Amino acid sequence: MHIEDQVMQKRCGHRPNKEIVSKEEMVDRIKAAADARTDSDFVIMARTDALAVEGLQAAVDRAGACLEAGADMIFPEAITELSMYRKFADAVKVPILANITEFGQTPLFTVDELASANVAMVLYPLSAFRAMNAAALRVYQGIRKDGSQKGVVELMQSRDELYDFLGYHAYEQKLDALFARDKLAAKPKR
Repeated sequence: MHIEDQVMQKRCGHRPNKEIVSKEEMVDRIKAAADARTDSDFVIMARTDALAVEGLQAAVDRAGACLEAGADMIFPEAITELSMYRKFADAVKVPILANITEFGQTPLFTVDELASANVAMVLYPLSAFRAMNAAALRVYQGIRKDGSQKGVVELMQSRDELYDFLGYHAYEQKLDALFARDKLAAKPKR
């Protein structure tokens, strides 16, 4: 579970004018989740947007307070330098998550660069979505312009490509085998 420290009127973590709750309120949020935890495999990820609002040291201090309250991992949002990830990792000694989203505050660090800064997890929350949106826009502009999708079919994944990737034909064969067995079992005996 991700619990963050922005106010209820949340903004994107890579946009200006974010507001965060007090450190005490964030600690209370984490403590409430930790106290309610009934499964030892349930993980609490404390996200902090404090870097942009209060600075690096305050964000690191807030992360430490969240760990004391029961958080298991830290998600420092909108990090701008690898050295900042290192500072978090060195201070908190728990897994750190990097949010690598295009067109944001965080540079598009490689997995190896992030690993060198002791980042344990990387999130690419919108990469495929942004690509799909760009393709969808081209498709619908083409349909609107030409009255058909014929001019943009080459942008699309074919049915065969999808089925090959998913192994769909093997799935159909398994269904056929299962249903054939069921049909044989259901036939009345004479």
